[in-house]
Amino acid sequence: MIAAFIPIWALTALGFVAGRFRLLGPEADRVLGGFVFHLAMPAALFSVLTRTPLRFSGPALGAFAAGTVLTMATGFVLSGRVFGRKPGAATIGAMAAGYVNSSNLGIPVAIQVLGDATFLTGVLLFQVLVVTPLVLILLDRDAGRRLRPARLATLPLRNPVILGLAAGALCSASHWRPPAVVAGPLALLGAAAVPAALVTLGLSLTERRPAVPGERTEVLALSALKLLAQPLLAYLFGVLAQVRPPELLALVVCAALPTAQNVYIFAREYGRADSAARGTVIVSTALSMVTLAAAGWLLG
Repeated sequence: MIAAFIPIWALTALGFVAGRFRLLGPEADRVLGGFVFHLAMPAALFSVLTRTPLRFSGPALGAFAAGTVLTMATGFVLSGRVFGRKPGAATIGAMAAGYVNSSNLGIPVAIQVLGDATFLTGVLLFQVLVVTPLVLILLDRDAGRRLRPARLATLPLRNPVILGLAAGALCSASHWRPPAVVAGPLALLGAAAVPAALVTLGLSLTERRPAVPGERTEVLALSALKLLAQPLLAYLFGVLAQVRPPELLALVVCAALPTAQNVYIFAREYGRADSAARGTVIVSTALSMVTLAAAGWLLG
């Protein structure tokens, strides 16, 4: 199982070296990340799902949801009570503690370690259709903005990863295979998603900004919730739900993924704890290579 992580480490290290020596220019992280998010990753999801029968494990997905909710609630209390954050910033803290990077890093890990992205599909849908709207409602309320139902309803349609996922799932459910003239180019484009995403991850680890006084402890605490508490809770809920070993591995590996970059995007958009969010993304991403490998080794 550890051998499955070697390509992940190698490509992440390659991206780190490229970023450290500015081999791809100062905007490489943004440009390559945009390519992955808008083009390669949707194509990869579409190609994989059109060849994969749709099947969701209710107990496993329920265990993931329960672990996520409990972790995010702990993160909210920690940011608010311990670190003195106001509700909006504490909401960002909750998201940093429990919102996993299910696309840019989750898909490469799922394909490389688990062999497919079936369980991750359910995780993506849960985060986009359940967690994200609740977070936006809390942030809008804290910012004094009016609740816009149309914005929440169309959120999945404005996310290219979700569009690729939905199109692939529809093809799979209807047992329709796209013709070769469509499937071929999309498969070729999707093949670039995993290596490009991992190189982008390495590039992001080279960014540095001055830390806000007292914030380092909060970042470490939120990272510990993300990388240790959430996978452990997922494992416990999975055992209680009597999830089968292969699904238990997928459940824990997905829960051990680092904080998603979307957390920083939301924090910056609302002006709430953006520095802490960015720090948690970087720290959890850097350390996740260890926790993911540990989860794979212990359960694989």
